[in-house]
Amino acid sequence: MNAIYTITPDAFTYKDLTVLISERKKIRLSDEVKTRITSCRTYLDNKIKEQTDPIYGINTGFGSLYNIKIKKNNLQELQENLVMSHACGTGEEVPKEIVKLMLLFKIKSLSYGHSGVQLTTVQRLVDFYNEGIYPVVLTQGSLGASGDLAPLAHLALPLLGKGEVHFERKKIPASTVNKKFGWKPIQLQSKEGLALLNGTQFMSAYGVFVLLKSFKLKYLADLIGTLSLEAFDGRIEPFNDLIHQVRPHQGQLKTAQRVRDFLEGSELISQEKEHVQDPYSFRCIPQVHGATYDTLQFVAKTLAIEINAVTDNPNIFEDEDTIISGGNFHGQPLALALDYLGIAMAEIGSISERRTFQLISGLRGLPPFLIADSGLNSGFMIPQYTAASIVSQNKQLATPASIDSIVSSNGQEDHVSMGANAATKAYKIVENIHRVLAIELLNAVQAISFRAPKKSSPFIEAFIKSYRKEIPFLTKDTILHELIQKSIQFLDTLQIDSDELF
Repeated sequence: MNAIYTITPDAFTYKDLTVLISERKKIRLSDEVKTRITSCRTYLDNKIKEQTDPIYGINTGFGSLYNIKIKKNNLQELQENLVMSHACGTGEEVPKEIVKLMLLFKIKSLSYGHSGVQLTTVQRLVDFYNEGIYPVVLTQGSLGASGDLAPLAHLALPLLGKGEVHFERKKIPASTVNKKFGWKPIQLQSKEGLALLNGTQFMSAYGVFVLLKSFKLKYLADLIGTLSLEAFDGRIEPFNDLIHQVRPHQGQLKTAQRVRDFLEGSELISQEKEHVQDPYSFRCIPQVHGATYDTLQFVAKTLAIEINAVTDNPNIFEDEDTIISGGNFHGQPLALALDYLGIAMAEIGSISERRTFQLISGLRGLPPFLIADSGLNSGFMIPQYTAASIVSQNKQLATPASIDSIVSSNGQEDHVSMGANAATKAYKIVENIHRVLAIELLNAVQAISFRAPKKSSPFIEAFIKSYRKEIPFLTKDTILHELIQKSIQFLDTLQIDSDELF
């Protein structure tokens, strides 16, 4: 396979991103992209020579300082000052895999030739991506309105030979990397600092990362929920296609079909049942999981537009001979979408925890807390507490960030999206769902063992067999933290075909 992915004016697809991430491909700029970037830069240089009127962010100050004209001999210093002064993030470090996406999406946004950057600047970002040089970016500091200013300033600092980077599993000064590769610091020209700092790449990178993981977790929720249904001796009728055809939400239809496919050939699901109905956490899997799937599809459409867009300011239109200052950096579309994703994924955790609760309740022939000698042994009593605690935290995290706004820059930036907070909250929610599902799986596999010698479907039995290689059947109390961690790791390492996810 080709080890290089060429960035062209064509839009990224999720298949592109999946391949880039999983195969760790390097990237390069197409000739057309190089021409666009170079031509735009030349146009801007000529425009500055010809025009004496102020052009925001190019020969003026920033934010509420927009009325202050900057002399031509200070334009380079203006851009470098912008990067340094805005690098004021704090908090935890952004995970390296998300920083890598930030680099990729910033390169893509600059590649269209509407930002006025030098080709050498974009090429250095490509070099960072290809060499595994990830600037140290911090999670707190962006209001998600004038772009992700503070995080993107930290992303840009190493271009100047400043700040820190992760390279070869070490955190080192960016200047050290420059020496290793023989690079000189980039001399930023007019507009470049603003092009680097304006944009939604922090929100977008978090968004794509949590979206791809959410699609995987939604698939696993369907599978683990099906396993729990079998362990609870549940009924197949609520998954009949006829029910879902008369309420044909796409996610509901897809989830019900998936559960039926998982159960193909199962002895347990086809055996005679003593009960007429199952609790909602089992019976309504298609409706609840399906609604989350539909939400993820909406978020996917929003993010697909965003990562293939120009989100800095002002925008340069060479063919029309105009430079326009607008608001493409405002993160409102992402703030709303990421809040929506967080709410939808929190519900996956909520219904999962309820299934865990049902499994340990001593119902339908299962022993209390899924242990043969309960009383002496607490069995699986407390993992449900853990799941409940996590689910409760997710309810708090799912409170929308996008309904908030704080005035900044002396009132010039008087409405902000808080999309960066929506992004980091969504990340925490999705990580929590991973843990909640791992706890349900631990309980479900323990519970279904009590249904022997009857078996589930060949697919589910093969899944259980794989899981049992890592986590044994529990006959007496042990340190359950260790089993939960193994269950989390098991789900993390599962490889699922992308065609099954979207």
